[in-house]
Amino acid sequence: MIDRRSIMKRGMWSAIACATSGPMRALATEDDMATFIAALPKAEYHVHLEGTLEAEMKFALAKRNGLNLPFADVAAMKASYTYHDLPSFLAIYYDGMKVLLKEADFYDLTFAYLKKAASQNILYAEMFFDPQEHLKRGVPMTAVIGGISRARVDAEKAFGIRSQAILCFVRDLPADTAMAALDAALPMKDQLIGVGMDSDEKGHPPIKFRSHIATARANGLHITAHCDVNQLHTLEHIRQAIFDLQVDRIDHGGNILQSPELVESAKALNIPFTVCPTFSGAVKDAEGEPIDVVRGMLDAGLAITISSDDPAYMGSEYLNDVLVRAQQRSRLTKAELVLMSRNAFNAAWLPREQKAAYLAKLDAFAKSWKL
Repeated sequence: MIDRRSIMKRGMWSAIACATSGPMRALATEDDMATFIAALPKAEYHVHLEGTLEAEMKFALAKRNGLNLPFADVAAMKASYTYHDLPSFLAIYYDGMKVLLKEADFYDLTFAYLKKAASQNILYAEMFFDPQEHLKRGVPMTAVIGGISRARVDAEKAFGIRSQAILCFVRDLPADTAMAALDAALPMKDQLIGVGMDSDEKGHPPIKFRSHIATARANGLHITAHCDVNQLHTLEHIRQAIFDLQVDRIDHGGNILQSPELVESAKALNIPFTVCPTFSGAVKDAEGEPIDVVRGMLDAGLAITISSDDPAYMGSEYLNDVLVRAQQRSRLTKAELVLMSRNAFNAAWLPREQKAAYLAKLDAFAKSWKL
């Protein structure tokens, strides 16, 4: 089994990292960039609420709900976060969320993420959640959405961060359970902004959810879809997302770089991509050589944004930490970091005037750095 944190420490993608002329200069540059990134106004769209469930909170919720966890302490639990592919990661991820049983649990989970996000100067977030996994354990949809929604309101009052929620279909569960989850959520559709699809996509293409997407769209919800990197039939899945489902956004999607035709289509349709470099750093070109996803998508002119994905299971690296690593690995300039933040605010599922207010803050920031 592979520990993602140790992979990152060893520098799996060092061959495509930014070169520096010496240790003292590198340190100064990194410090300057870290300061810049911390102050940069940001938005985040590819973050799974259940993936922000830190080990400390798991123990607290387990105690509150009378559950016993098979770990001696927090350190032992974190040491168990080892995985080598998407299915092995998902097994850990889904097992962890079993402590979420009551509305208060979803409130605490959401409030903790939004507090952390606000501390990293994230002004706006759209957060995924996976209700099928909770419904099958007997947790009512009202508890899931109710807890998330109350925390959103309280976090905005406490920290000024605005947020919205995206219901995700767990694509490797039966399609009828996804429709049942959507039906259960639609009476509370005013507390949702969109639907998406996540989990293991092998054998579960986007068109599996064609009717679900049609129902969601008819109810005024936006559409996004995970197209995880290096999956079976990944380019066909991206094509389905773009043309068959006509999604508003694509989550991950790095393999699009292997298809110039799909790249041009995505650009023409101005489809944003929510890229999580911690989990999907590279794809291969036609010759089998690695392509850095962030660098490649930027250079191709795609509207990419950067997100943290499942930070509690990825070394507790939230967006600022992810951006620091991505800046080094993908040789990002300050102007490119601003560009990706601009892409993010433009991709927000918000009225134009509200997006304009965020963009004005970003413009003022860029001007203060003489960009």
